Amino acid sequence: MKKPGSLVLLSLFLLAASNAFAADNLMKKAQALFKPIPKTVSEVRGKVITPDEVKLGKMLYFDPRLSSSDLISCNTCHNVGMGGADYQETSTGHRWQKGPRNAPTVFNSVFNVAQFWDGRAKNLKEQAKGPIQAAVEMDNTPEEVVRTLKSMPGYVALFKKAFPGQASPVTFDNMAEAIETFETTLLTPGAPFDLYLKGSDNALTAAQKEGLKLFMDKGCARCHGGINMGGMAYYPFGLVERPPSEIIAGDTGRYKITHLKSDQYAFKAPSLRNIALTPPYFHSGKVWDLKEAIKIMGAAQLGIKLTGKEADNIDSFLKSTTGRQPVVEYPVLPAPTIRTPKPKLD
Repeated sequence: MKKPGSLVLLSLFLLAASNAFAADNLMKKAQALFKPIPKTVSEVRGKVITPDEVKLGKMLYFDPRLSSSDLISCNTCHNVGMGGADYQETSTGHRWQKGPRNAPTVFNSVFNVAQFWDGRAKNLKEQAKGPIQAAVEMDNTPEEVVRTLKSMPGYVALFKKAFPGQASPVTFDNMAEAIETFETTLLTPGAPFDLYLKGSDNALTAAQKEGLKLFMDKGCARCHGGINMGGMAYYPFGLVERPPSEIIAGDTGRYKITHLKSDQYAFKAPSLRNIALTPPYFHSGKVWDLKEAIKIMGAAQLGIKLTGKEADNIDSFLKSTTGRQPVVEYPVLPAPTIRTPKPKLD
């Protein structure tokens, strides 16, 4: 007959083995659905990234002279010191006009299948051209941008180094490509969740693991999986239950681009990486509390009512996706000349 102490030890051993199996199973399931953010990306659209193009793209990204007012740069709405976004419901553009949608983060955006909420830009190069020409944003033209850049010898020299072999490298297309190249470097590796995906079980707290389990079991990962935890497909907002009208804000989403009935109120699932750093949420920017956004998504997309505890745990898990923020030194921009166009503020 076994001693009582032996039974206790056996029970503890079986419990530990069961817990270890459950932990291993959770990690393997997560590793099948998600991938960690890499430290670097070596090429974009099949082209090798060069330091000269990154340097030029960084200057262009921060240069407000790409706008007609000389006040608005890419960094205005996609601030690299604020999670790659701007902490506004919708961005403020030329003549204090408000844009129609919340500015998505630029961080890790190279991994998205397309850019903008409705996917109207197939890549970051194409996306870079849009805000510059939008009247509600930077209100400029390709011709005026090229005229501005060519007026500064510093930029002419930088374009020649970044695009060697081209007879006239200062073009609107090359400008957009250089910005894309710089944006490709704006990655946020090293999040606790990334460390977990690489095999470190202690990288997440018990609450975060419970939140991860809920995130996968409830179905959130179906739209927010992959390396960027989203950004790979389009889904109707209100798949099961229509969200409050103030959150929809009358925006029919991708339908404006495709005119397909199936795309009414459909939006690209946003990346949830660094989500705690980029409120407010949704295309309208009407929700500032992440836990509220989680509950809205549970009802609207999955048809479930998450408890307060469940929302707390998912919130805790999502905060584990905050990675190392890129440290970007503000560049010294090329000096203007007498030929550089003057600001247009009207």
